[in-house]
Amino acid sequence: MFVYFAQLTTVKNEQLNEQAVNLLKFDKFGLIFNYDLLGYGVMALSTFFTGLSIKPKNKVGSWLRTLMMIHGVFYFSCTFMPITGMFVRVSSGGDGIGGRLALVAWCVYFLPIGILSFFHFKEQ
Repeated sequence: MFVYFAQLTTVKNEQLNEQAVNLLKFDKFGLIFNYDLLGYGVMALSTFFTGLSIKPKNKVGSWLRTLMMIHGVFYFSCTFMPITGMFVRVSSGGDGIGGRLALVAWCVYFLPIGILSFFHFKEQ
């Protein structure tokens, strides 16, 4: 929420100089991009602990628990990859499609989690 609030209010209410643009644009991998990844990292950590809290009684619960705990592993990459500057190095020679593909893969990954969650909590 902080990321999008900062982007919208800054862009709407101020003239941006080059330094501010570098902080706000995702393709520059600046401050706001790093905050966004930190948010995704915390979300991954929360899915890990949510997965731990699920007591599976059938295959639906078991799959849901497994998928959520696997997603929790992404906490480390979301938190520590920006610190290493890996995104800047990887993106400097390409067309930037990797980030879009990662987002699509993340959405596809969460589709079964949403469906399994519906069936798991429907039984509760």
